[in-house]
Amino acid sequence: MSRLTRALSSSRRRFSATTSSEKDRLARNKWDALVIGGGHNGLTAAAYLARSGLSVAVLERRHLVGGAAVTEEIVPGFKFSRCSYLQSLLRPSVIRDLELERHGLKLYRREPSSFTPCLDGKSLLLGPDKDLNQSEIAKFSKKDAIAYPRYEMQLEKFCKFMDFIIDSPPPEVVHDLPSLTDKMKDKVRKSVFWSHCLQHVYALGHKDMVDFMDLVLSPASKVLNNWFEGEVLKATLATDSVIGTMGTAHTPGSGYVLLHHVMGETNGERGIWSYVEGGMGSVSSAISKAALEAGVHIMTNAEVKQLLVDENTKEAKGVVLADGTEVHSSVVLSNATAHRTFVELVPHNTLSDDFLLSIRNLDYSSATTKINMAVDRLPNFKCCRNKSAEGGPEHVGTIHIGSESMEEIDVAYKDVVSGIPSRRPIIEMTIPSILDKTISPPGQHVVNLFVQYTPYKLSEGSWRDPVVRESFARRCFSLIDEYAPGFSASIIGYDMLTPLDLEKEFGLTGGNIFHGAMGLDSLFLMRPTKGWSGYRTPLKGLYLCGSGAHPGGGVMGAPGRNAASVVIADLNRS
Repeated sequence: MSRLTRALSSSRRRFSATTSSEKDRLARNKWDALVIGGGHNGLTAAAYLARSGLSVAVLERRHLVGGAAVTEEIVPGFKFSRCSYLQSLLRPSVIRDLELERHGLKLYRREPSSFTPCLDGKSLLLGPDKDLNQSEIAKFSKKDAIAYPRYEMQLEKFCKFMDFIIDSPPPEVVHDLPSLTDKMKDKVRKSVFWSHCLQHVYALGHKDMVDFMDLVLSPASKVLNNWFEGEVLKATLATDSVIGTMGTAHTPGSGYVLLHHVMGETNGERGIWSYVEGGMGSVSSAISKAALEAGVHIMTNAEVKQLLVDENTKEAKGVVLADGTEVHSSVVLSNATAHRTFVELVPHNTLSDDFLLSIRNLDYSSATTKINMAVDRLPNFKCCRNKSAEGGPEHVGTIHIGSESMEEIDVAYKDVVSGIPSRRPIIEMTIPSILDKTISPPGQHVVNLFVQYTPYKLSEGSWRDPVVRESFARRCFSLIDEYAPGFSASIIGYDMLTPLDLEKEFGLTGGNIFHGAMGLDSLFLMRPTKGWSGYRTPLKGLYLCGSGAHPGGGVMGAPGRNAASVVIADLNRS
């Protein structure tokens, strides 16, 4: 009888522990699986494991679960999605399997989805309405208006091709399989994967496959220049290729990042991003409810200090909390970054020097700052005639500030290379309260600014200096004032998270929102590092389940779901 089968009959209790007595109860059990970190991927993995009959506990360092997908009331009366702020990438299989709608997940479809104001009085609205897109793009270029539907159709084809890759564990070499039968089964599994992959390639066709390779390998600027002539349209689309990265639209491989951000969907409609009622914390809340219903124990204020490793067998056997409490388990899944997992949590002299060197050389550079604001009124853009206090179509989607050309994006990037925050930052502004009335007082609003580019370490000064922080925040507000005069005067309060803050507050190494760069050398069989892409690690019994593993960053749930499937398969073999 397998360990997994035996676990089906085990009794399961649920609790959210912060007291010493509850920690004692946690420590008395021998768990089938422990999950380090209650981010959305960790919760997803835990839910799938528990639904398979395993006893599972989640250990979260902060006072609430969700990781970077959280809602917090920083300014009284205003609920901020402090880090992640839009939903689209969460895998349909996760929403369906965990019944997240039943557990409270409610999405607000954004239409239009994008607005780019220009200082010359023009503007560009884009969204799912094809007629709107054609008329708006035609204001700049009739040729682009004709090309845009074909561009969208091609990206949708590529997204369908990627679905299979995203939802599958990579066909990685499995180390130390116990028997010849297991080795044969592993070979069959890999053969099935590549067979399915080739079927998708064949269905895509030769021309589209070449175009796909051109997209993922090329700079986004090359791709967009081949499709379009209008600078405003190209810059609006190019922002998806640089968001969260230390790169520009001219960086090779930025075309893949562009594709990554249109892979998602809302209610079956591809590429549509939505607001979540109650903020992004509601995504994590829904997953945690599904996990609790399956029997998972979720413990907050439970920081993991170190992994417990059997000195003789070199197997993970649990964790040690910051207060010294030992919690034992058969396997451990880490939702932390690869760097934090292997360099900080695994005891020294446990992993090989070569493996640790590959982890230390991972790219965690970040250029992202998130500013969450409470305002007493909506911004009025000079290029819009609508002055209604209730808002107009320009307030519904992502508002692109300071990105009227790809050259502007490149200039902003060059500042950060010199160690200084962009003098004219690239800002993606969203106003979720325009659709979600639960997160702000009547007539007032929550505004999110996703800002690039800001270095992790400044060449002069420090992010710990309040004067430096205030100066950069005011720079962002002043830039918005150029497009929407009086915006600065509407601010009631704000919360700013620089790359350094993102690392300190949310455990994002280097402040990188993806748990590591999404470059071509850090994807699929190379994520997090060559030879270890299949969620397993060199330490037996330790698995990665966060965004640092395949298929990467964003609120996807795919790493957690895929990792859980690998753990279940391994436990069935034992």
